[in-house]
Amino acid sequence: MENSKAIIRMKELVETLREASKAYYAEDREIMSNYEYDKLYDELMALEAETGMVLAGSPTITVGYEAVDELPKEAHESPMLSLGKTKDREELRDWLKDKEGLLSWKLDGLTIVLTYQNGELLKAVTRGNGEVGEVITNNARAFKNIPLRIQYQGELILRGEAVITYSDFEEINSQIEDVDSKYKNPRNLCSGSVRQLNNEITATRNVRFYAFSLVKAEGVDFENSREKQFRFMKQQGFDVVDYAKVDASTIMEAIAEYEKRIEDYNIPSDGLVLTYDDIEYGRSLGRTAKFPRDAIAFKWADEIRETTLKEIEWSPSRTGLINPVAIFEPVELEGTTVSRASVHNVSILRALKLGIGDTITVYKANMIIPQIAENLTGSDTVEIPCNCPVCGGNTQIQAVNEVQSLYCMNPDCDAKKLKSFVLFVSRDAMNIDGMSEATLEKFLAKGFIHEYQDMFHLDRYCDEIIQMEGFGEKSYQKLITSIEQARKVTLPKLIFGLGIANIGLANAKVICRYFKNDIEAMRHADVEELSQIDGIGEVIAKAFVDYFAKEENSVRFEHLLTEVEIEQEEMDEAGQTLEGKVFVVTGSLEHFSSRNELKDIIEKKGGKVTGSVTSKTDCLINNDIASNSSKNKKAKELQIPIVTEEEFMIQYLGMEI
Repeated sequence: MENSKAIIRMKELVETLREASKAYYAEDREIMSNYEYDKLYDELMALEAETGMVLAGSPTITVGYEAVDELPKEAHESPMLSLGKTKDREELRDWLKDKEGLLSWKLDGLTIVLTYQNGELLKAVTRGNGEVGEVITNNARAFKNIPLRIQYQGELILRGEAVITYSDFEEINSQIEDVDSKYKNPRNLCSGSVRQLNNEITATRNVRFYAFSLVKAEGVDFENSREKQFRFMKQQGFDVVDYAKVDASTIMEAIAEYEKRIEDYNIPSDGLVLTYDDIEYGRSLGRTAKFPRDAIAFKWADEIRETTLKEIEWSPSRTGLINPVAIFEPVELEGTTVSRASVHNVSILRALKLGIGDTITVYKANMIIPQIAENLTGSDTVEIPCNCPVCGGNTQIQAVNEVQSLYCMNPDCDAKKLKSFVLFVSRDAMNIDGMSEATLEKFLAKGFIHEYQDMFHLDRYCDEIIQMEGFGEKSYQKLITSIEQARKVTLPKLIFGLGIANIGLANAKVICRYFKNDIEAMRHADVEELSQIDGIGEVIAKAFVDYFAKEENSVRFEHLLTEVEIEQEEMDEAGQTLEGKVFVVTGSLEHFSSRNELKDIIEKKGGKVTGSVTSKTDCLINNDIASNSSKNKKAKELQIPIVTEEEFMIQYLGMEI
């Protein structure tokens, strides 16, 4: 390939792969299949070898993606590198040469680093981007099988995988009646469970930890053997990944044995890991920019089946994006029947050259997510729809980061209303249990809902709803009961549920308290009056006034008021002990069920809770005072007090602990 063309292609590949990694590691979603990712990754590596160049941000020299902001961040003592990988068994044996190795499961969950000091669990940090992870210590304490105290009294650092077993995953999903609200796979459920801000939720998810590497244990002689490290970790009470000691003569048999076991293995696994037992030999090999040379991953060859493409279904979303979904003749994959797979976007659709009646091959990524591997016919006859399947409006293909996707251009498309309805039914608004985003999307598509008032008259469509996939008499009655309960609501929650720009629940409470819950006074206030309310300001005031100035919004609000009963909040003027004070709450809590509970208490006492530390902040509440989180650093920089939850309760709420 000509060098300039190669560089252009490399840039395309780097951007595409980076976006895929960001979605997978930071956002717990997939925008392309593993099969496609590996294919593009291999193409990029070949081009880098051909040109002798590695572009900035290339996934061949970077690891994972930056950790999200919801939890405090912390740098790892030593970088957590990815492993080189192969699907070739002979290559695995050749890699081992004349050495002994440990062959173990490559578990599919979330990698965690645990640190113990003086026999106590000190901290737990996620892998993050390999350099910096998220501190999830309180959540780790809620894992099912982590020892909180161990015999060894020195500093111990080990790595392992947090996972949720298939049986626990199925049990959790069985309690969710709405099919579209069920969790997609154990890895995503585990990731969300481990990174919860409330560890009570983590405790209900049966998260388990399996150690796979010992990083540090001062003063212990392991006689240069990784197997003895594994035995030591077991002795301290840790569950370790199941492993077998192998050499060149036994490794093939061991792989075959693992292959038999994977069929009914209860812990999610996407392959194997081979590590040299000789610790010093492994260290002497060093590392590449991305991979250590003392271990290698083996990924199972995917079970692929041929089938026939029957249809491309176009599925609209709240952003206007219309996703293509392939419907094909059912096939058996990894023990289940599969008949549909996401094609993700127009670029992938065109690259596959799909046509109705084409022979395609399909597989399950990580034995879970159905994907199209190849199109053996390539007729390329699928037509991109010119009209939205929900509203009939015009569609348009748009390119974002050179990836082409189809969008509905009608601003009034019912599918686009989804976001506003999702907010309306959310916990901090109307709190309608059982009304998931997927359910709302179905109701909008069928024309059951056009404005908020319609939410309270779904009983008109009783027969149709009961017949919908994922519903039945029981789930329908549960939904209707929740809707009836939602008729009683506080005014701030109702105002917040309207989705007015810049009006969060805290601002809604401030406005409602100022007007003493007088709806008419609020609706007819002008920008000048609203701007004078402490903490509101001109931007928020204008958004509030502009919303009610639109006749359609005012009419819809009138309709909504006929359906609900406003519950009056008692105003304790004497109890406004936090009047004028501004707080920021971060990290996990122990004495309150959620941040919202603590936030409500502060606001009822006249205080305000914001999301970021500024010069106006009176106090940062964080149980991990010593963390290097961005909020802690900012508070120290501005000389703002950082207090624990208990200190706040004593100093500001006057409570006895």
